Amino acid sequence: MTPAEAQQRIAELRAEVARHDELYYRRAKPEVTDFDYDQLKEQLAALERQFPDVAGALGVDTPTARVGDDRTEGFARVKHRQAMTTLDNTYDEAELREFHARLAKALGSEDLAYTVEPKIDGVAVSLTYERGVLTRAVTRGDGEEGDDVTVNVRTIHGLPTKLAGAPLPEVIEIRGEIFLREEEFRRINQLQEEAGEAPYANPRNLAAGTLKQLDPKLVGSRRLEIVLYGLGVCEPAVVDSQTGYHTQLKAWGLPVVERIWSVRGVDAICAAVQELDQVRRSFAYGTDGAVVKLDSFDQQRHPKIGFRGMGADGKAEAARKLSPRWACAFKFAPDRAETRVRDITIQVGRTGAMTPVAELEPVFLAGTTVKRATLHNADEIARKDVRIGDAVLVEKAGEIIPAVVAVLVEKRPGDSVPYAFPRHCPVCATVAVRGEGEVVWRCPNPHCPEKVRRRVEHFASKAGVDIEGLGEEMVALLLEKGLIKTIPDIFRVKVEDLLPLKKSGEVWAGNLVAGIDARRTADLWRVINGLGIPQVGAAAAKDLARTFRSLDALAVATEAELLRVDGFGEKTAAAVLAWFSESTNRQLLQDLRAAGMSPTPPIAASGALAGKIFVITGTLPTLSREEATAKIEAAGGKASGSVSKKTHYVLAGEEAGSKLEKARTLGVPVIDEAEFLRMVG
Repeated sequence: MTPAEAQQRIAELRAEVARHDELYYRRAKPEVTDFDYDQLKEQLAALERQFPDVAGALGVDTPTARVGDDRTEGFARVKHRQAMTTLDNTYDEAELREFHARLAKALGSEDLAYTVEPKIDGVAVSLTYERGVLTRAVTRGDGEEGDDVTVNVRTIHGLPTKLAGAPLPEVIEIRGEIFLREEEFRRINQLQEEAGEAPYANPRNLAAGTLKQLDPKLVGSRRLEIVLYGLGVCEPAVVDSQTGYHTQLKAWGLPVVERIWSVRGVDAICAAVQELDQVRRSFAYGTDGAVVKLDSFDQQRHPKIGFRGMGADGKAEAARKLSPRWACAFKFAPDRAETRVRDITIQVGRTGAMTPVAELEPVFLAGTTVKRATLHNADEIARKDVRIGDAVLVEKAGEIIPAVVAVLVEKRPGDSVPYAFPRHCPVCATVAVRGEGEVVWRCPNPHCPEKVRRRVEHFASKAGVDIEGLGEEMVALLLEKGLIKTIPDIFRVKVEDLLPLKKSGEVWAGNLVAGIDARRTADLWRVINGLGIPQVGAAAAKDLARTFRSLDALAVATEAELLRVDGFGEKTAAAVLAWFSESTNRQLLQDLRAAGMSPTPPIAASGALAGKIFVITGTLPTLSREEATAKIEAAGGKASGSVSKKTHYVLAGEEAGSKLEKARTLGVPVIDEAEFLRMVG
């Protein structure tokens, strides 16, 4: 490569990496995977090393020498007491061994102690506790200064606002990652799709976008979680090693990583990294690597180690990336596999959302055989130019959902043509519509057979009224034979209608009809949830049932009344109002009543626990969490997931965590299982 070619390529790569930094850090909408981003950045760094004069002529402002900046408008800026550093990454065990060799040479010993920790795929944050009280939460920002997100971080369940026990430093910066669990990610994406909005690509992006919301109520509804492991300023010092620091974090009642490895020597490092790779998918958060740290704080501060990018005065050089020489990140190669797109099919959901799916030649990936992968929406297909017959790379996005991440254009068949997203529903041929500002195409036909099937399935499922024996296959059979056409028709099915469907029909038919009859008086919250109202899941359905106590009352609820429901914001209230304003939905309610359905409202306020809010934490001696929740609700109480001043009791078992500490801090009464059972009689 000539200097002129190098200059052009360096300029191109700098612009491309800078654009990806903007998408990742500020907008939480990356277009490439972490692996591809790292590869781009390494290409740039290699060229800058090979052609330093050319790189210098283009200026010192290069993405390889600075931390990505997540600061956005709408938040106050706060300077970190100690800069938040970034780690050097490697995918190569040989480089991991070189990392140890450099430290061993500097310290004059091969027998060095390290910790190996999960590298969490979340959003970095720094918490400041003063005399044990949480006073501020700040994003990484540019490493020197970040956004003040204290109000949003205070909504995180399980994060104590006051440290338990001693010693308590005057001031301490505790660093960690904010994340979302897989089940919460799926729940929010389902609400997104029902609302006609694009699903989020992975939990990390969603956590980042949530943390930067200006509405704390919305943030609280998304159940962010946090795990802590890093140390900034600590005055006075209370620990002298990373191992001791993890022990102290746990003693303070803070959420910590599931496991760390304390090892000595490079062979033990490599063995721990391999073991972490085997067990990491069982952790609550997504992981994409291992972080190796020199254990001793004194050794970390050794004059020959310290930080790369630090000036002679002990301060970070302007606009430079500050990274510790005593730590590095070993990143696991993404779980990817090459396969071919056999077809692109369209799934129609119960709201009419038309979701494209790549039908693949089966390929083994991350422990499972993958035959299908999401393509998200029409815009995503066009952006990646995915075509039928293409060779593609498939990756488990966020270790959860198989997704097509790249098309291998060089292997594309000669007769390939661009994919044309259908403008008609593939099931009923109705012209599809796309609302203003939406990325999802929908079938607007309320009688579309696929929409009807999905709605009936949801209503009868365990998430809905839970009709025993009426699963997906049976719903499809009843619809195919014309025995049902809508949800209310379920309650009109008779034994004689079912007898021709199976040879052993009499017993089976009797059991199914009995199962249907038993759910005519299903709990009101189950009926509400089964109706599939956008933005309303099981928890919201229970709150609506407690507040309005009947479908009739809920159907005429005003916006002001809905906004008074615990946890309801304007978006949820609007979704409920819109659903009940549609004539087809009002007719559905009338037909359910005519078919003999009479939902059971929650226990009246005269129950033993009427109006009381409980939080369950730890492992109870004899009751499961589900059994305890059922007893609370049967006695007129409410089971909540977080402790607040509104909480009446915390029911605590063995290994109760931060919720117990928060209850003590707030003065909320704590009871054990025996006392709880006496309360419910």
